Amino acid sequence: MVSKTFNVGVVGYGMSAKIFHIPFISQTPSLRLHAIVQRNPREGNSAPTDHPSARHFSDVKDLLADADTDVIVITTPPDQHFALTKAALESGKHVLTEKPFVPTAAEAEELIALSEAKGRLICVFQNRRWDADFLTVKHLLEKETLGRILEFNSHFDRYKAPSAAARADWKGRLGIPQAGSTLYDLGTHLIDQAYVLFGLPRSVRGRLINQKEGKALDDFSPDAVTVELSYPDGKTANLRMSALSVETSQPRFWVRGIKGAFHKYNLDPQEDQLKAGALPGSAGFGKDDPENLKLTLADDQGNVKDVPAPDLEPETYTAFYAAFADALASGAPDKVPVKASEARDVLKIIEAVLESARSGRDVTF
Repeated sequence: MVSKTFNVGVVGYGMSAKIFHIPFISQTPSLRLHAIVQRNPREGNSAPTDHPSARHFSDVKDLLADADTDVIVITTPPDQHFALTKAALESGKHVLTEKPFVPTAAEAEELIALSEAKGRLICVFQNRRWDADFLTVKHLLEKETLGRILEFNSHFDRYKAPSAAARADWKGRLGIPQAGSTLYDLGTHLIDQAYVLFGLPRSVRGRLINQKEGKALDDFSPDAVTVELSYPDGKTANLRMSALSVETSQPRFWVRGIKGAFHKYNLDPQEDQLKAGALPGSAGFGKDDPENLKLTLADDQGNVKDVPAPDLEPETYTAFYAAFADALASGAPDKVPVKASEARDVLKIIEAVLESARSGRDVTF
């Protein structure tokens, strides 16, 4: 039986489309870059110039009406995700929506119900499930290398000088109500990773801070976020994001168990490699520097020593797109690599963080 090739239409032509989607669509055998929607192509930023063999539209309505398009990938700012995802499903297309999925869990529920009614797949691009360092953490937990986990610490820190001008794109423009700010942009990644490892927490405590301005509560556009997730076995997951972290090696993971600990510094390399022009599958793509990893174990006599961290072959974001293509081929919602129901649960945690930050109290699930 000849396998179907799915025609993919991409909505938006910013960094997300250029870096995180089109290179992987182009290298996935059963997917074809069929069309791109870019409102205003211009010299130096032109989808028609970069991809002359694709169809090109300036209005998403024309893509939705295109009978040859099977799948729509939405890479626009997040305040547009709900309306565009809904319109794509209503047009009979399968949909892959960038994170953050939508602003609220209620909107996610509505889209889940619509996808089921239309018999179309819906997936969310939580690509950092395929970061090499996160998969190393997941491997250590699955193998119980560290024993019962006591504390999981996850950071996404950077340094942006206080004098730097605010970003002109949606990340500098949209606030929490529109699924913007550090809480949605970076918090979505860290909360999703904790959710994959541990499921829904028992309780949530959150702080939304504007470190640049010295404000203890900024519930519109915080530049620092702290999240504490508590679980029934006493484990805590501490998630921290800051734009004023002056470090030459930023902390990424610190996981402590009763038999060992794992430290990881600096971010997964894939994004920087893609920005520098590397292609998925090229030599060294997704491979982390072993100097960034540290594994410490205790033996039965209580002796503690450092040992080599697992040297796993990186799956990379290629694995996400391969799984998404398999789900399209089978038509099975349970094969979707990041289900909308999972993104809904992450949004429930985000909403609890906001509620906790405003009230100063834990929010119980």
